Amino acid sequence: MLKNDFCMANGCYLLSHSVGRPLKNTQQYLAQHYFLPWESSNKEPWQQWLPAVEQFTTALSQLFNTPSSLFCPQVNLSSGLTKLLMSHSRLQQKNCKVLMAQSDFPSMGFVMQNALPACAQIIFIPEHEDLSDINVWSRYLTADIDLVFISYVYSNTGVQAPVHEVVAQSKLVNSLSIIDVAQSAGVIPLDLSALDADFMIGSSVKWLCGGPGAAYLWVNKNQLECCKPKDVGWFSHQNPFEFDIHHFEYNSSALKFWGGTPSVAPYIIAANSINYFAKLGVEKIRAHNFAMVTLIHEQLGEFVFSPISIEKCSGTVILDFKGDQDIVFQALVNKGISVDVRKYGIRVSPHIYNTIDDMLLFILTVKQAIKGVD
Repeated sequence: MLKNDFCMANGCYLLSHSVGRPLKNTQQYLAQHYFLPWESSNKEPWQQWLPAVEQFTTALSQLFNTPSSLFCPQVNLSSGLTKLLMSHSRLQQKNCKVLMAQSDFPSMGFVMQNALPACAQIIFIPEHEDLSDINVWSRYLTADIDLVFISYVYSNTGVQAPVHEVVAQSKLVNSLSIIDVAQSAGVIPLDLSALDADFMIGSSVKWLCGGPGAAYLWVNKNQLECCKPKDVGWFSHQNPFEFDIHHFEYNSSALKFWGGTPSVAPYIIAANSINYFAKLGVEKIRAHNFAMVTLIHEQLGEFVFSPISIEKCSGTVILDFKGDQDIVFQALVNKGISVDVRKYGIRVSPHIYNTIDDMLLFILTVKQAIKGVD
């Protein structure tokens, strides 16, 4: 039973869209690859730490089916996106135009407004539009757009974007594309070699159960030469240990985006969990997730706000109980069922460590709460 591989506190945890549960061997893995090289030798531990961090990009390459050299560790998505926007001449040109959605995570909008030139124009697809419909994207993704920002999954609506179709459309109009996989990585499969987007940013804290501080950016090999990061440091260098202040050469891989002295522990922790999910297979995780999601649809369909079909829904179900929202939420809290509430309803995210019994408890608690109101 895969649930036994994770640290599960008492109650029912359905918040994987926020923070995934840690693996039980996390502390042991961190001790072996981070503390042991530091504690057991009087030599500097970088020669042991760096290969351990490389396991992070190696695990990502297996998860997304693309060379590890195209990944660069980042502190968070905002930092990664800032570096990307400021590195590309096309995105720093006068009157650059960027397309994104009103439903994107706010941090992404904050970055766009500050990392792009002051004269840049940001076009937002309105909230009322169906972001699962390629026809909607096609109406906004016109030939004057320099960059399209696509969230694979929208956290507040549970909508899955048609990323393959949007990327294909971006190529037709000669626009660059960035995919945000923060809410999809680890629950919805993505083959970057098949997708052929220009850039991707993501994190490990949610479905990948890797904790905060272990984000990443991916750069298409065709875009590497075009990118000249401004936020650099010795780990952006082709030879970080050269130590010549008068000579800087961009790393030939995506590590040109790395910057100064990196945090090590977050990437070691995340490497362990990402490797776990890569070996397990995201297809298997999605199948399990969708079975749980389908059960909620069958039992509580009248309250489901998010899409239902597997092509359009994320790993998260969003339930809107109208005026009874607070009552239902409190009933779930009282039963030790962990969910949260956003603009469009209660968010519920069953992962590989959740069981049918978890879902039945959730459904029963909701029905009892509603019946109590009636």
